[in-house]
Amino acid sequence: MPAERAPMRKVREVLRLRHALGVSERQIAVTVGISRSTVGEYLRRAAVIGITWPVPEGMDDGELERRLFTPPTFEEKPARPLPDWTAVHRELKRRGVTLLLLWEEYRAEHADGYGYSRFCDLYRKWSETISPTMRQVHGPGEKLFVDFAGDTVPVFDAATGAQRLAHVFVAVLGASNYTFAEARWSEGLADWIGLHVNALRMIGGVPKAIVCDNLKAGVTATCRYEPGINRTYQELAEHYRTAILPARPRKPRDKAKVEVAVQIVQRFVLARLRNRRFFSLDELNAAIREAVADLNARIMRKLGVSRNELFAQIDKTALKALPPLPYQYAEWKKCRVAPDYHVEIAGHYYSVPSRLIREELEARITDRTIEILHKGVRVASHARSDVPHRHTTIPEHMPSAHRRYAEWTPARIKREAAKIGPATIALLEAIMKAKPHPEQGFRACLGILRLARSYGAARIEAACRRGNDIGATSYGSISRSCSTGSIALTQTRGRRTTHRSATAISAAPITTTEERRDDVDTSNPQPPRRTRA
Repeated sequence: MPAERAPMRKVREVLRLRHALGVSERQIAVTVGISRSTVGEYLRRAAVIGITWPVPEGMDDGELERRLFTPPTFEEKPARPLPDWTAVHRELKRRGVTLLLLWEEYRAEHADGYGYSRFCDLYRKWSETISPTMRQVHGPGEKLFVDFAGDTVPVFDAATGAQRLAHVFVAVLGASNYTFAEARWSEGLADWIGLHVNALRMIGGVPKAIVCDNLKAGVTATCRYEPGINRTYQELAEHYRTAILPARPRKPRDKAKVEVAVQIVQRFVLARLRNRRFFSLDELNAAIREAVADLNARIMRKLGVSRNELFAQIDKTALKALPPLPYQYAEWKKCRVAPDYHVEIAGHYYSVPSRLIREELEARITDRTIEILHKGVRVASHARSDVPHRHTTIPEHMPSAHRRYAEWTPARIKREAAKIGPATIALLEAIMKAKPHPEQGFRACLGILRLARSYGAARIEAACRRGNDIGATSYGSISRSCSTGSIALTQTRGRRTTHRSATAISAAPITTTEERRDDVDTSNPQPPRRTRA
């Protein structure tokens, strides 16, 4: 049975990481959570049809999938000549020799050889086989390592003395060891994202990649080969044009840099604050910022320079510029459209186009807006509402029949009732006031108004007058009053006034149990069936 195809958003991320950021296939596989061979296959298919990044404007997920995976099948290219890795490794020890120079010499000899990125990937893979403990060297602006410190800091309530523990986040640049730290109340997703935004703002730029531990807030599925990245965390990476690289489980070398930084923060920052009592998170963070500033200004014994100096010399110019606006925190939720063309988010219901009934959609949730997407395309956008069990509906999302019904308002119902008479106005107002929301009485009111088509305005007005007198203010009561002999109509012809029983106008109809109920369905009320006298 063939393996299940990855979602198109992952395919898009493969293209973005490769063509926009130049990330290797191996790192893409780790970041996106698919196998390396699958990454290579997706890139090869995209190259054949000429798709890079960004994808052509207007191409949705369905079109991208069709272009990539529709036959004819793709034939494998013949293997390319491999370099002599032993010679490459030996030459790299010579002063001034770089992988770029050796690759250029390799391509001069083999015009059909590997590209530079693939050449470097293959060399790194080969070198790991001969030097499993090879020291990691981080390039300028290449990686930002992030994690929470194991130690927490108590914060006290000034009034009650109650203690609450704050968690300390640490971020460190791989090349310069430039360090950032901040305390938050939790290690949850909202705090995790906010800390990244603050860290990037402090360093004043964006690294090529962010290396994180397998924290639940950032990584949804812990796996050595296919970790899953939280959708919100992935969106942050896209906003800042960087990549997320989760550290492999039980591979401490993947996160050695941040673990050393955490240890330094615990010893140089938190240990120095251990005898101070803090009464707010702001007070604690002010002390942490001061201590971290001292840490970055200290001369490192082995290097003879400070973190600040290294940052200015190495990392600062290599970092990408920050986007004009910081990332706005958003959560993602999968939801299925109900038969009433609404989706439920945090107890409130938001409309989508009625053609999407029963489809599975994705909702992007911020503190102000709700965006709903179908196959990567936004189909609805609403202002967020915190009122539970209510509906936010855009008229254009309704079927045409529902839209006509929605055009009715209490004021319009009263205007239509005024065409019949004051008793009808009073009765319809009573129906709407008896409900928690006037809209809940619309069906009964519209049903009574439609009865006038069958019985005439005078008969409806008389029935409503009687209903007001005896407190029978429901559609069923008015319908029965009109169809039976329980009301009298006064007809005036000139000076002569005669009273005729309702039975003289209409014989009593054949009624059913359904018609005798007060809460009958009034969506399309019909006149009662009549029998011949």
